[in-house]
Amino acid sequence: MRQGLFRLARASTKQSISATTSPLNALACSQQTSDSARLSTKSATFDTMPSGKPARKPSLKSGKLKPSTDPTSDILRSKGEPLRALFNPKSVAVVGATDRPGSVGRTLLWNLISSPFGGTVFPINPKRNSVLGIRAHASIKDTPEPVDLAVIVTPARTVPGIIRDCVEAEVPGAIILSAGFKEIGEEGVALEKEILDQVESSGLRIIGPNCLGLMNPLSGLNATFASTMARAGNVGFISQSGALCTSVLDWSLEQRVGFSAFVSVGSMLDVNWGDLIYFLGDDPRTHSIVIYMESIGNARAFLSAAREVALTKPIIVIKAGRTAEAAKAAASHTGSLAGSDAVLDAAFRRCGVLRVKSISQLFNLAEVLSKQDQRLPAGPRLTIITNAGGPGVLATDALIEGNGELSPITDETKSTLNGFLPTHWSHGNPIDILGDAGPERYSKTLEVALKDPNSDGLLVVLTPQAMTDPTQTAQGMKSIMSEAKKPVLASWMGGADIRGGQSILNQSNIPTYDFPDDAAEVFNLMWKYKYNLEELYETPTLLRHSEIIDQGPHNGKGIAVEQIIKEAVEGDRTILTETESKRILQAYGIPTVQSIEAKSEEEAAQAAEKIGYPVVVKIVSKTITHKTDVGGVQLDIATEKGVRDAFTDIRNSVAEKVGDPEKHFEGVSIQPMINRDDGYELIVGSSMDPQFGPVLLFGTGGSLVEVFKDSAIALPPLNTTLARRMMEQTKIYAALKGVRGRSPANLGQLESLLVLFSQLVVEQPQISEIDVNPLLVCGKDSRHPLLALDARIALHPKETDLSELPAPAIRPYPAQYTWKWTLPDGTACTIRPIRPEDEPLVVKFHENLSEDSVYFRYFHTVKLSQRTSHTRMARVCFVDYDREMALVAERTNAERTIIGVCRLSRSHTANEAEFTMVVGDAHQRKGVGSELLGRLIEIGKEEGIKKITAQVLMENRAMQRVCEKLGFVLDVDFEDEIVSAELTL
Repeated sequence: MRQGLFRLARASTKQSISATTSPLNALACSQQTSDSARLSTKSATFDTMPSGKPARKPSLKSGKLKPSTDPTSDILRSKGEPLRALFNPKSVAVVGATDRPGSVGRTLLWNLISSPFGGTVFPINPKRNSVLGIRAHASIKDTPEPVDLAVIVTPARTVPGIIRDCVEAEVPGAIILSAGFKEIGEEGVALEKEILDQVESSGLRIIGPNCLGLMNPLSGLNATFASTMARAGNVGFISQSGALCTSVLDWSLEQRVGFSAFVSVGSMLDVNWGDLIYFLGDDPRTHSIVIYMESIGNARAFLSAAREVALTKPIIVIKAGRTAEAAKAAASHTGSLAGSDAVLDAAFRRCGVLRVKSISQLFNLAEVLSKQDQRLPAGPRLTIITNAGGPGVLATDALIEGNGELSPITDETKSTLNGFLPTHWSHGNPIDILGDAGPERYSKTLEVALKDPNSDGLLVVLTPQAMTDPTQTAQGMKSIMSEAKKPVLASWMGGADIRGGQSILNQSNIPTYDFPDDAAEVFNLMWKYKYNLEELYETPTLLRHSEIIDQGPHNGKGIAVEQIIKEAVEGDRTILTETESKRILQAYGIPTVQSIEAKSEEEAAQAAEKIGYPVVVKIVSKTITHKTDVGGVQLDIATEKGVRDAFTDIRNSVAEKVGDPEKHFEGVSIQPMINRDDGYELIVGSSMDPQFGPVLLFGTGGSLVEVFKDSAIALPPLNTTLARRMMEQTKIYAALKGVRGRSPANLGQLESLLVLFSQLVVEQPQISEIDVNPLLVCGKDSRHPLLALDARIALHPKETDLSELPAPAIRPYPAQYTWKWTLPDGTACTIRPIRPEDEPLVVKFHENLSEDSVYFRYFHTVKLSQRTSHTRMARVCFVDYDREMALVAERTNAERTIIGVCRLSRSHTANEAEFTMVVGDAHQRKGVGSELLGRLIEIGKEEGIKKITAQVLMENRAMQRVCEKLGFVLDVDFEDEIVSAELTL
């Protein structure tokens, strides 16, 4: 069974998650008020019913139900996390504490006691009675009260034994500061394995080894050996480099940037990126997450966590190693282009993470997110206010080079500015208010520019001149910013004279930069982050119905493909012939050029006659990868004699360049000569990345593909939106839209082709590489708008254990959880996992829910506009199947209609899950709810879930009966009028 899959809401029985503000749980069970099955999610926000009568509501006297917000910022869930002991311990043991000046053990202990965190500190040192005047203990097992967090600073060889003591003492958290593990070689690796063996069956979570430690500035916890404590704030900072942590710390104190968490993770033996992103994502005090990364580790865990959290909190990453040596060249064009760093970029884009290239960008973004995280720009248009032309020009250059735009100033704004600015102001953007500008002129200009509807953000630049007052100008900006709804950045240029003004701006949460081009660069990063996230969750277009129904490797087309692959593998081949490759493409709906194989001159001549001249003659070989390298392609042959000569020439060329034609030459394929003059040659391919599994490539194709290097990388599977974004990253995309009199390509059809190609890649794990090069793309009115002229597929060797290969980083659509079902009246239905393309259908489904159904779902009324907003629907339909599973019941014998939805949401950390369900009013009392819940239980078993829970209103007898029928045990809370349902699998 698959373990550790689909995300989820914590399977608590009494805590509250408000469905009103929670887009993750936007669906619930709805049936008739009195006697139909209704499952409520946990909620404690109550309104009156639409009729005006008071809503029936659970009592809040017990305090067990509490109002809450979006589950990605839910303090109740945060408190339940196993990492709580690391960030909010009530007692800390310092293993290796000492009095020795300058030692890590002394510095760590001093930091803990000099920055009170509200807990007890126990020095652990068997050779001392006390350390820094505090009674010491010989072992962590000897402390007078339980220890929440152990911080270990002893030599590496002693750490496994200390961890064993922690496990025996049931310590929930440990931080290993000690070095000397895998970074020193095999001896260190063995020590790490010993530690992991100790904690495997325990609840102990470990940060480190070889790290600086952890700070929680909000509580005062300083479990590090850094020299100072970080300021409290709302940025969560995670770093693999301890040295960088101290640099960031020094910078943050000067810039007044505060942190909600400050973590050095070291080697990530246990706690990884995904664990920390989930924890900070659940923490309502963390507004953004900044990461310095040297290695990604568990790629799937990182992407799964980042995809969830990035929807509500910006995640900024700087990844070291951009110029690392490329991977060994693969046997195809695609493999040579899909370098690991490009794949990492694609992974970050896919999950909504913003990657920066330099430490300065990281610092600058950390500052702006800590000060103006709620004011991300709506678009790329920036208004620049300056008292000098040169800095305005520099800022403009940086803005335009980063694809930003100068906002055009409206006539109304110009007219207002003319009323108080000198005659010779610039009358455009940048708004140059001249060198004699004083505080009042700056303030008035900023106030007017903020109201301009064309502007998405502002940059205020000040250069110190004789008439300039940097301090009072900053004071004036401070008074205006309280009403600002757009991001405002500042660049106070100069030395000591402007420091007072900078300090005022920093205290007023206005990010300041020494140079205006840095500020413009940060603005570009801000709008790109917002744009990329919105585009990532744009509702995609649904493919043809037949293409969706046929998803899965064991359908008709999949079986045909598997047969082709099986025959090749059993013949000890790793390269499919062109004909075999094209048959696989055709099975997935990708159009290919007609091809007839011929093993002799006579057969070749007959094939050419059948196809019609002119033709192309290509070698057929099970051993040769690139045909042109051996003279294996001859074009535009117009006669029978030419075909016969081509057959002989290709055979002779193979013998000369490779040897033994009996081994390398199996004949030729005859294809029609396609006119390429009116089309573009593209490449579509896939290859394997050791961390992220299969990756996709799209770009300019042809024989010079490596020369042009115009390509984009993406992770499968794709939908039409993701396919379009992939194309937009290439230069050839502009040509495909139509240039110089050429008609545009059918971009919608090309999107569908990429979606189908990604489906092929994820459904056939035996395939290691695919090259479709060239893929000819012509005008949408052409006879062949899309045509794969050549294709090559490579397979993993026969002895490869496919289960050991890296799985797709994004879990594909789980088509195996698709069932046919019939309603009692004979209506045909399909029960299947939800997909992003379902958003319009889910919106229509909500439009037909009754007021009673909505009440029984949310415990209170929720406006239709709230329930069907795109932001909410994106969370409902864009499911990460590694984190949750949602099924829809779809009526298929008439207009496509969703009649019911259920969702299984898994805890981040335990094999427990919570379910919610809703059935449309017109299809209640017809067994839909029972069928959906039964299928959901099947999925839970298959996915390794151990327990499923739910909460139901006490008056909802029908839902309780459904739960009992399917084996749930019910527990009634009469005080809160809630029934908790629990099923152990």
